[in-house]
Amino acid sequence: MPSRSYHEQLDKANTIKLRELMEGLPDFVPAFFRGIDQTTSSRTRIAYAYDLHVFFDYLHQAHPDFKDREIISYAVTDLDKIKSVDLEKYMEHLRYYSNEDAERVNQERGIMRKMSSLKTFYNYFFKKEMIFTNPTALISLPKLHEKEIIRLDIDEVADLLDQVESGEKLTKKQQEFHEKTRLRDLALMTLMLGTGIRVSECIGLNLDDIDFRNAGVHVHRKGGKDVVVYFGDEVEEALRVYGEERKKIIPAAGHEDAFFLSLQRKRMSVRSVENLVKKYSRTVTTLKNITPHKLRSTYGTNLYRETGDIYLVADVLGHSDVNTTRKHYAALDDERRRSARNKVQLREKKE
Repeated sequence: MPSRSYHEQLDKANTIKLRELMEGLPDFVPAFFRGIDQTTSSRTRIAYAYDLHVFFDYLHQAHPDFKDREIISYAVTDLDKIKSVDLEKYMEHLRYYSNEDAERVNQERGIMRKMSSLKTFYNYFFKKEMIFTNPTALISLPKLHEKEIIRLDIDEVADLLDQVESGEKLTKKQQEFHEKTRLRDLALMTLMLGTGIRVSECIGLNLDDIDFRNAGVHVHRKGGKDVVVYFGDEVEEALRVYGEERKKIIPAAGHEDAFFLSLQRKRMSVRSVENLVKKYSRTVTTLKNITPHKLRSTYGTNLYRETGDIYLVADVLGHSDVNTTRKHYAALDDERRRSARNKVQLREKKE
């Protein structure tokens, strides 16, 4: 019997997790999740569920109309009791609060995400005419300050891959495992730097997703779309070498299809790849905080510098909106404009 695909397993696990999270929410909330089921990923729905828990916990603690009632007993019509001023107080609460003995601090992006979740929640019931007011439409969301995109320079990329290959700057304990994982780690890091695919897309790769005939990998994107991302010679060589090593490994049950395997012979997790990148980044001389996303930004930067085609970069990186890509690489546009300042000559220079 063929093993269930990684993405099917992930969706199943996320569905179970969402059901667990909904148990502590009001009885009318599952209607919202059924309503957005076809337009959102399972990960997005889980994020919404966590955000709604924070919102209803706040109402239970701070709002006089909700304090003396169990959260699960709240009715959809209770949403009409919330005014825009209540949401402004909630936004202030989000900056710092405690739950389950843990302290939570949100900067502007964290607040924006939670308020966006709440806006989607209110919009659903307002459009269904199950409530008469929508206070989320009346509040101003925090202004986001764009973060500078951090990317690795050419020499930093070379240094990083050299360290992955040699392992000479790792600790003695890390070096004990390095020989067992060197080919895998080099293939993984080279693939991310050479294609810009996400960590989740990387670990989701199966053996038959690697197409050496056409130099491409079949990737399952965040929104559920399957695409082919093409790779160059350096990536191909690293994948081929690890691929030969992978054939010798007998995977754990249920992980037979996975391309990248952990030392436990199971499909690698997002966290394990993040830790792997962190481990090697400490061996590189740089002030930059190297993360998997920085590897992705590095590829996007290099591709844009080489092609100047923002639409191609957006397509390869899997951005649904090209404006997102354009915003991220605006600094490079300025760099390209500056480099072109002497390209057009008005008069011949006099000898």
